[in-house]
Amino acid sequence: MLKKVLKLSEKQVYRLQGLSCTNCAATFEKNVRKLEDIEDVELNFSAAKLTVHGNTTIEELEQAGAFDHIKVYPEKEQKPQIPFYQKRENQLTALSLLFVLIGYVFFFQLGESFWLTIATFTLAIAIGGYDLIKSGLQNLVKFQFDMKTLMTIAVIGAAIIGEWAEAAVVVFLFALSEAVESYSMDKARNSIQSLLELAPNRATIKRGNEWMEVDIEDVVIGDTMVVKPGEKVAMDGEVIEGLSSVNQAAITGESVAVEKTVGSNVFAGSFNEEGAMVVRVTKFSDDTTIAKIIHLVEEAQAEKAPSQQFVDRFAKYYTPFIMILAVLVMVIPPLFFNLSWESWIYNGLAVLVVGCPCALVISTPVAIVTAIGNAARNGVLIKGGAYLEELAQVDAIAFDKTGTLTIGKPVVTDITALKGTEEEVLKIAGALESYSEHPIARAIMKRTQSITLPEAEQFQSYTGKGVEASIRGTRYKLGNQKLFAGFRLPDVSGLETKTILYVGTNDEIIGYIAVADQPRNNVVDQINRLYQQGIKHAIMLTGDHHSVAKNIAKALDLSEVKADLFPEEKLTTIKELKNKYGNVVMVGDGVNDAPALAEANVGIAMGGAGTDVAIETADVALMGDDLAKIPDTIQLSKKTLRIIKENIFLALGLKVIALLLVIPGWLTLWLAIFADMGATLIVVLNALRLMQKNMV
Repeated sequence: MLKKVLKLSEKQVYRLQGLSCTNCAATFEKNVRKLEDIEDVELNFSAAKLTVHGNTTIEELEQAGAFDHIKVYPEKEQKPQIPFYQKRENQLTALSLLFVLIGYVFFFQLGESFWLTIATFTLAIAIGGYDLIKSGLQNLVKFQFDMKTLMTIAVIGAAIIGEWAEAAVVVFLFALSEAVESYSMDKARNSIQSLLELAPNRATIKRGNEWMEVDIEDVVIGDTMVVKPGEKVAMDGEVIEGLSSVNQAAITGESVAVEKTVGSNVFAGSFNEEGAMVVRVTKFSDDTTIAKIIHLVEEAQAEKAPSQQFVDRFAKYYTPFIMILAVLVMVIPPLFFNLSWESWIYNGLAVLVVGCPCALVISTPVAIVTAIGNAARNGVLIKGGAYLEELAQVDAIAFDKTGTLTIGKPVVTDITALKGTEEEVLKIAGALESYSEHPIARAIMKRTQSITLPEAEQFQSYTGKGVEASIRGTRYKLGNQKLFAGFRLPDVSGLETKTILYVGTNDEIIGYIAVADQPRNNVVDQINRLYQQGIKHAIMLTGDHHSVAKNIAKALDLSEVKADLFPEEKLTTIKELKNKYGNVVMVGDGVNDAPALAEANVGIAMGGAGTDVAIETADVALMGDDLAKIPDTIQLSKKTLRIIKENIFLALGLKVIALLLVIPGWLTLWLAIFADMGATLIVVLNALRLMQKNMV
């Protein structure tokens, strides 16, 4: 077990348990900053994560969080999961409820002024509200006014004017609302916890001539790892032996298992379904794809979206306003209208209770945290709430062509024989290309996998033109029109968007082969989904010739095409599109499109199963190459923004309605806390709708 007196130094990262609200998080961070030898502190409330720069102990950190019973654990240590009913604060809340019920029995049997009634309600207040009142009084002494301060004043005030029953009910309901809020944040944080649990903590590694289980922190690049059927992959690596199907849905969001052979990359956290694989480790545990995903998701959840920034600024002025309003409610009616002091002090206390900004403060972050976590589980990394909101307001979307709209690998689409058969033309082409590593050559060789090729001799290559070689004593050529200059070329109408390779001898052309990069599956359906979501302009950016690009864009149902672009010209084009249309999203492969991705309002990188460049470059990274994730993500962003607006409206609306009840004198303390708790519960449940398995 970890010794809590162990001194720590430099940068240390911890997981927190019991961090229930944003106000508590702010107080905890302030307390940690006051510790000796602390240089800097970064607290991520959404991820329940603390980063400390300096020297301290876990015991000192827990002392700084003692006011809210915060527990601190090293990042690498598995944080214990305490069931809801076993948490100390929830048990105290249940005990408080028991005394409230007993108190009401005495209330109706013996009267509200009987000492046993008052004593029972006092016990309920002391048990359920000890932490609340302690923190509230400490804040009051320091003139720090948060919701615990407001609640403490209300509870003490109710007791002073003899409303012991109301004070006890208020304490219980507040404790219940705190428990609900804590539970909801734990549920939202599970989006990160589920990622942390994806990869195993130990790997089977070969050391010398023996296989042994070691902690993943002890695995180094170059180690040999075995992954048996039914096991999870522990480290990123390259398959050097074996064949299997691997389910990497947790990383890429792909629903179908992917075949892995020698040379294939595997990712920590993916599940080996069939055969055993021997893997050469290519990354340290802290650098694996899943580790980067977890880091980016946590950083994204720490970034405040514009709506959250607005709520934070609003809440800063809202709390003092409520306190002033409560004082005015207490003072003005008795002073100027000769009404009962006791009655209007009571009403003022009710205003304090109903005015707690709890529901308002939590309305946005719980939605952002849940949405980003859901997207990550579906293979989409969104690097902050700001980008999530931007996606909901996109007007135009620009796509790089090669590797984004298309697969990026040429395939043979047409074979035409002018003399002999198509198979004979393909055999000659395959024999000629068997010496080449060019992508087009690989496309032709892939097409010839099932046929026997003749042997080619005296091979010769002509840069930018093609190749030639002798087959069975005859000299054959394969190449573009430059290689066949002076020949009468056949009519290739209808193939203008493809690369044409002619096959012939020194005397004649015997046939030709068309090669083209193929569109990704269902690309037209996904473009149409984007139009249905309100995006008016879908533009293709490519370096291809305009006539070729125009035909491809028409086939893919794109509204515009920008062709003949050098990589640096894509950046200028994005600037022009922003001036013309407003919010523009750029989708690229994350390498040569980096400047354009950075210039767009939101850059989306096609991840290619988690390439490092894609993860680091863009605002949003697709861990797989499924274009369907783009409309899914935009739909999720629209739903998230709608829920945020609903939450803000509900949080403020319920409070306004409750405050209006002050005028006829209908607002009681218990009704005020019930309204506050109800608002919190409603916004939390509304936000948790974003947790559903499918993003939309």
